[in-house]
Amino acid sequence: MKVKIGTYSNRLICNVYSNHMNRKYGHVDWPEAQSYKDHVLESIEDAVQRVYNVFNWLWFDRRTRKVKVRIDPWDTWSMDHTLAPIILPMLVQLKNSNHIYSACKVDNADVPKELRVMDESNDDMFFQRWNWVMDEMIWAFEQKFRDDWEKDYYGPYIEGEDGKIMSGQFEWINDKGRQKHQERMSNGFKLFGKYFENLWE
Repeated sequence: MKVKIGTYSNRLICNVYSNHMNRKYGHVDWPEAQSYKDHVLESIEDAVQRVYNVFNWLWFDRRTRKVKVRIDPWDTWSMDHTLAPIILPMLVQLKNSNHIYSACKVDNADVPKELRVMDESNDDMFFQRWNWVMDEMIWAFEQKFRDDWEKDYYGPYIEGEDGKIMSGQFEWINDKGRQKHQERMSNGFKLFGKYFENLWE
């Protein structure tokens, strides 16, 4: 496999007013009643952005993101194992970026009881639920990348009558633990599929 994906095409954006308002009020709903300076900066931003939009239309909006992907035959022999080492560091980077807009609404059924909320209008665990989902996805792909996680749950190889180890035969010493481990992995992959379209900054 060989993958080469270029950066997104940039656009010229004037954020004079937006940056000023974010510094003044934070990333919350800005009040309707604004000062004279706020309105002046808004007008300046609108005027500059109109000029920028001409250049955006002439150049930046006509550019496309460069994507080159080559898939080799062996990449699909165990496609889940091929994708795991690619998806895992991307999930880790997304979580570490801690972007304020990347969190999404998580259904109560997808998180433990202590993270569930009954009143969505007073949701003080919005980000905690999303972080929990991200952690579960990351953990699941870590186990898939690890590949040999089942070794944690089986004991010594079974010996034959002649005292020799029987090839490929081993004893489970904690089958219930192995099943719980697999169930958690499967749930992490299910969450990945369910919230796939929310994996962005």
